[in-house]
Amino acid sequence: MTRPLNFGAFYAPFHPVGQDPTLALEYDLERVEALDRFGFDEAWFGEHHSGGFEIISCPEIFIAAAAQRTRTIKLGTGVISLPYHHPWLLADRLVMLDHLTRGRLIIGTGPGALPTDAYILGIDPVNQRRMHEESLEAIMALFTSEEPVTRQTDWFTMREARLQVRPYQWPHPEIAVAAMVSPSGPRLAGRYGASLLSLSLSAAAEGFAAIGNAWGVVEDQAARSGQPAPDRSTWRVLGQMHLAETREQAVEDCTYGLEEFAGYFGGGAGFVPLGDGVDAPLSRRDRVEQYAESGRALIGTPDDAIAYIDSLLEQSGGFGTFLMLGHDWASPERTINSYRLFARHVIPHFKGRLASTQGSHEWAVGKREEIFGRAGQAVVDAIKSHAKETGTDSRTKESA
Repeated sequence: MTRPLNFGAFYAPFHPVGQDPTLALEYDLERVEALDRFGFDEAWFGEHHSGGFEIISCPEIFIAAAAQRTRTIKLGTGVISLPYHHPWLLADRLVMLDHLTRGRLIIGTGPGALPTDAYILGIDPVNQRRMHEESLEAIMALFTSEEPVTRQTDWFTMREARLQVRPYQWPHPEIAVAAMVSPSGPRLAGRYGASLLSLSLSAAAEGFAAIGNAWGVVEDQAARSGQPAPDRSTWRVLGQMHLAETREQAVEDCTYGLEEFAGYFGGGAGFVPLGDGVDAPLSRRDRVEQYAESGRALIGTPDDAIAYIDSLLEQSGGFGTFLMLGHDWASPERTINSYRLFARHVIPHFKGRLASTQGSHEWAVGKREEIFGRAGQAVVDAIKSHAKETGTDSRTKESA
């Protein structure tokens, strides 16, 4: 029996400049409530501090708020930029959050993606990946070591550090490492036995984080480091999509905000070439259609989404969770509708929830002549028996 896929959403989030940030954050919380209600497995929230679009600065605070408004959905930091924090303080905060969420926390980590954030903090981007690994190693030690942890680097010091409260989850929350283009994410996932969070926004992207290459790097590094063979069910893959009842409606929905999204990546974000291939002047609808035709995103129907995910599974060799990128391409109403369509049609397809009911129905139809004829005869026999016993006219009863 094939293990069912899990599903979730990943929110940087992306809110075009000009939206009220208070209402934008409220909208993000409302979306998480909808995902929880619709039966999604996970929701992830990023950490960013500049640029004006990605306005969640502390995923831990956001998760604490979201946990109070949801019931079962797991909540991930997607991701915490480890070079921005002292690892002991961060680990201590995450333990508290693990307790507050009653074990629904997933810890996603990365080196930090926005160059502007690193610039403001005075961090040389060349050092970010090294700093990420140093912090990740220290946090893993704090979670797993029974002895005090001492570490000395050029950017943090820990002297006989220990956690005064142990995590709610045993031995600690799941830890995932982000991967975009470079091989550093898959290498760390394999080296430390962490999950892999593939965040490349185009499945066709080249590089070690491309879906066709990433898992091989994880397996190689796990073997080199003496870690157990990694389980593909811990691999999460991000995809861009928006669904509607028809492809035409899906395209029309995305004229609401996809242009601003692509413009941000071609300008303020500056690290993913999502603005490529959408040259002006184009109408908003033409721009959406060109974006969809480029293969960067799936803008269509639930059937299209099923085919898209099937292609990712085939290309990758298999993974455990598919994450939809959270975005403002469509209005709030049409975005929630997209999630609803995904939950009604796509999730049950990959969870294996449809085959048994369909099989039961087909079996019942096939047995109709054999079973229902005898059941009808039983009713007739009961009526005749009652009529004989009471002396009433059985023909009248039968016709009644």
